[in-house]
Amino acid sequence: MTEMTGKTAVNGAPAWRGWALFAVGLIATFLLGLLAANVLQRREEARLQRPLAPIADDETDPARWGLNYPRQYETYLMQKDDSTRTKFGGSYPRDYLQEHPTIGMLFAGNPFSKDFRQARGHIFALEDVTHTKRISAQSPGTCMACKSADVPKLMQRWGIAEFYAKKFDEVKAETKHPIACADCHKPNTMELHISRPALREALESMGRDLNAISHQEMRSLVCAQCHVEYYFKGDGKYLTFPWKHGLTVEAMERYYDETEFSDWTHAVSKTKMLKMQHPDYEVYTTGIHAYRQVACADCHMPYRTEGGVKFTNHHIRSPLLDVANSCAVCHRWSEKEIVSRVESIQSKVREGLTTAEEAIARAHLDIAAADDAGADDAQLAEARKAVRRAQMRWDYVAASNGMGFHSPLECMRVLTGAVELAGASRRASARVLAGKGVISEPTYPDFSTKEKMTELLKQFESGQPPKLLPQ
Repeated sequence: MTEMTGKTAVNGAPAWRGWALFAVGLIATFLLGLLAANVLQRREEARLQRPLAPIADDETDPARWGLNYPRQYETYLMQKDDSTRTKFGGSYPRDYLQEHPTIGMLFAGNPFSKDFRQARGHIFALEDVTHTKRISAQSPGTCMACKSADVPKLMQRWGIAEFYAKKFDEVKAETKHPIACADCHKPNTMELHISRPALREALESMGRDLNAISHQEMRSLVCAQCHVEYYFKGDGKYLTFPWKHGLTVEAMERYYDETEFSDWTHAVSKTKMLKMQHPDYEVYTTGIHAYRQVACADCHMPYRTEGGVKFTNHHIRSPLLDVANSCAVCHRWSEKEIVSRVESIQSKVREGLTTAEEAIARAHLDIAAADDAGADDAQLAEARKAVRRAQMRWDYVAASNGMGFHSPLECMRVLTGAVELAGASRRASARVLAGKGVISEPTYPDFSTKEKMTELLKQFESGQPPKLLPQ
């Protein structure tokens, strides 16, 4: 047995060394115990839990889903913040007509010239569509197709075609919940699914096998149920995607020309026009993120981790408001540099939009001047065809979310075409005016503010337009 002499053991080792080793071992054992407990806890958290409460197949109340999926529901409710801002977007209801009154001239005679505001997001969809000045009691029920999680249930009750054919107020009276869980997920399993028939019909018309779609592609297609270009077909206002020939602007233009479809007649140029809705998915498919199989949800609903649980953030918003979890997952730059690069691209697209819309507005006024000079429809056909094509291209970019960032090269290509076609329209009008003996440029009215634009459109819509021919 070792004998102690003062503070030193007989064998020469310090007396405290044994106690120190004992303490280290005790601490190590404690830490390993904590680690093991943490690992077990995270494994339990990560384990697929059975739903606490069964969800009915037709349940549309997101709060009921939230009982089983509290993290997803908690982030979904964060969409109630309608004050978020980015340079070109956000959730606050910015007035596009106030910021860019020329847009009103492009939509003369269309409800978008009366009320055009930035959407506040999914959770406000039902409220906002009810209060917009673009909708009336006599609007078709089709206008509700993407505004409420109750829509698929109503389509099943009434029939798809019957739903579209009803009046807006009749459908509105049967809806309660905004866009929510049931729009994209099956209850209990949370499997992604396509709940809207228009997308299923469009994909099937293109020869797509809906059973062969991957989970990653579905993370974009559930968005494509609504974030697309569409139109109301026939007297029954049947919701239809113009994808027969493809998703490019030229392919959709070909479809609309073949069907001789138009959304409205322009109040200034009397041109039969097309109104793009929000072709976000079509634009996205031409961009680098789609090529790299990055889904919409990867950027706008990035994954989050709490403990051992990885889940999708349902606070759907601009990636610029959550750079660390969206952009920075792939792009290893600073947050400041990422935002700067995105805004630089968007600013260039905004510049292209402004150039195009100013040229198109003048093209409409040139046609009106030629009409005032006595030109007939045959003489104005070339100018009207060109301005219709120009504005469709401008609107293909303008109506898309993201200010062109989803596919910058494609958006700039399309805007270049818009400017060229607007120029072609103006040259055609100039030739008609010259044939009528008018060789001077028309007198263009001032529409530089929303108030001036609104007053000008009232004159055209009342049949008492201002004098455009030079005196």
